[in-house]
Amino acid sequence: MAGISDRPFRSICKDFGAGFAVSEMVASNPALRDNKKTLLKADHDGEQGLCSVQIVGTEPNEMAEAAVYNVECGAKIIDINMGCPAKKVCSKAAGSALLKDVELVKRILDSVVNAVDVPVTLKIRTGWDIQNRNAVEIAQIAEKAGIAALTVHGRTRACKFEGTAEYETIKNVKQAVKIPVIANGDIDSAPKARLVLEATGVDAVMIGRAAQGNPWLFKQIEHYANFDELIEKPSMTVIYNTIVQHLEKLYSFYGDCLGVKIARKHIGWYFKNLEFNNTELKANINQAILPTQQMLLVKSAFTL
Repeated sequence: MAGISDRPFRSICKDFGAGFAVSEMVASNPALRDNKKTLLKADHDGEQGLCSVQIVGTEPNEMAEAAVYNVECGAKIIDINMGCPAKKVCSKAAGSALLKDVELVKRILDSVVNAVDVPVTLKIRTGWDIQNRNAVEIAQIAEKAGIAALTVHGRTRACKFEGTAEYETIKNVKQAVKIPVIANGDIDSAPKARLVLEATGVDAVMIGRAAQGNPWLFKQIEHYANFDELIEKPSMTVIYNTIVQHLEKLYSFYGDCLGVKIARKHIGWYFKNLEFNNTELKANINQAILPTQQMLLVKSAFTL
């Protein structure tokens, strides 16, 4: 969720029932530590709930130092990314590329866990490719290293986000370790969340792409789990107010210029879920350069 799960987005998701939210990936490279973009990724100022910062890298010592640094900056949980399939991450042997090097995985986990006094969690995929699903082995290494919880995305690195997620490997992981296991991948509705929970026996589910433009999904899942009944999306008034609130948070967090640019993709996701197909309006929104212009155009979509 790099470039998506910033503080404004996490805040909106929590407002709609997300029990926990992790930061975007923060590079462990100390040379990037004071970079404005990096600082924004790890910004949890005023955010409700536990602050979890996700770090990514390949050098055990750098990863440990990054963990210490982020704890000093307020992180209450450190999450290690070994699940990102992005080419620019894997080309540096980071993210899910690490799953090919079990010994390096062990050294990174040991270094980070021993460096900080807060819980350390781990995000992985089922393996490097379909022929090399080693999630169970990695999970056992993680448990032995002292990882507090493990999230598993139901695809390999080679699968990227193509095809459908499989949950059998996640079930095997859950059965192989005693630490909490969280399932991730293609969970886009309350019934699907229950299906995955029941099929795998995991302790929780993680929502990623399905929350884009659809933050009320968390409340739908929570309600279905507690009351065994489906609830619809909020009213158009609530949805409109949510979009406005989200845009205002983006403008405040990033400033007017960058905030308007980043808001475009979020508006696109909201409109896609609402099946707003006005091509001209979308083009005008994407060309807006001022928050007031963008906000008025969004408002017009609800009054046409």
